[in-house]
Amino acid sequence: MCLRVLRNRSYDVVVVGAGPAGSAAARRCAEHGLSVALIEEHAQIGSPVQCAGLLSMNAFQECDVSDDSLLHTVRGATLVTGDGCRLSFAADEPKAVVVDRACLDREMASKAAHAGVDLLLKTSVTGMSGQELFTTGVDGKGSLHARMVIAADGPRSLFTRIHGMERFPVVLSGIQAEIPLETDPDRVNLYPEASPEFFGWCIPSGPGRARIGLCGTKQVPERFAQFSRQFRTESQSLHQVTGTIPLGILPQTFGPRTLFVGDAAGFAKPTSGGGVYTGVRSGHHAADIAALCCGCNDFSSNALSAYETRWKNDFGKELHFGMKIFSVRQKMGPEELRSFCRLLSKHEIIEMIVAHADMDRPQEIAGMILKKPGFLFGMFRVIGPEILTLFSS
Repeated sequence: MCLRVLRNRSYDVVVVGAGPAGSAAARRCAEHGLSVALIEEHAQIGSPVQCAGLLSMNAFQECDVSDDSLLHTVRGATLVTGDGCRLSFAADEPKAVVVDRACLDREMASKAAHAGVDLLLKTSVTGMSGQELFTTGVDGKGSLHARMVIAADGPRSLFTRIHGMERFPVVLSGIQAEIPLETDPDRVNLYPEASPEFFGWCIPSGPGRARIGLCGTKQVPERFAQFSRQFRTESQSLHQVTGTIPLGILPQTFGPRTLFVGDAAGFAKPTSGGGVYTGVRSGHHAADIAALCCGCNDFSSNALSAYETRWKNDFGKELHFGMKIFSVRQKMGPEELRSFCRLLSKHEIIEMIVAHADMDRPQEIAGMILKKPGFLFGMFRVIGPEILTLFSS
């Protein structure tokens, strides 16, 4: 990776966190002509990996990288329940990619550096006072002057505490292992009964390899141990990672001279836990607003609130709908999940999913399915009036 030496201590924008959201924001700020520093607490960008590495085609394109990180493509998914119901669908063309996240993150940071961003690794922000950021790292304690900050520092963002932001309503913990396994190379397997609050997965990552994992709010290690037994992985794990996924957007995604992006803002998708697509897009929106604020020297709440208008118009409704889906999911035990699987197994619904499903924007296909004759009534019988909340504003 091409790293730039920190040239000075005063910047238009300091971006904290060099994941996809942070690197995308930093690069775009630099392309607007702003002076930018990108701070990363770890010694190496992309490590430790805390992601399943499954990206929609749109998410991968948003990252604007080469194919160097691409490991595999998939065309569909199979929903597997405990009673043997297998709901499977696949399109004719790839719908998602499996990537080496460390490689992808490094390339995105490298592109930011080539655009003129100064990178500062193995450095953490410890506090903020006005336009001064206090840091500690390999060079000891220091400070940076920033006209604006873009907080891309994940679910445990320091800046949410600095600005007294509310915490996320739901925090999922996850475990994933990469294992030697022969599985259907075209489909991701989803196991909703593996974790009652969310689901488990098996993602093909290349010939003879797969990533198995799950997310939940409690007993995650115990559930993962039980889930992994079906794959006989106790002594075969090639690589294991853990991570945290915040669900539920911050009530306000800006603070004094600060914009929150990606997981720091709570932009992970409640339907899948993925955050790259919304993270990168929020990074672009934040950079555009940062350029406007720096250009007119206006850092008022009114100026910063334009950021919320942009991301809400882009993907806000999808995340709002996703939280409704997540709430409905909490009402579904094993029997309800199996009934749901049977309702979806009709040929015309499978065809609809193949033709119209979008991993990043599920509201349209969900609305189409709910309008199918008999489906809404069937779901009402499965979980009761809770299903009607999907139609509320």
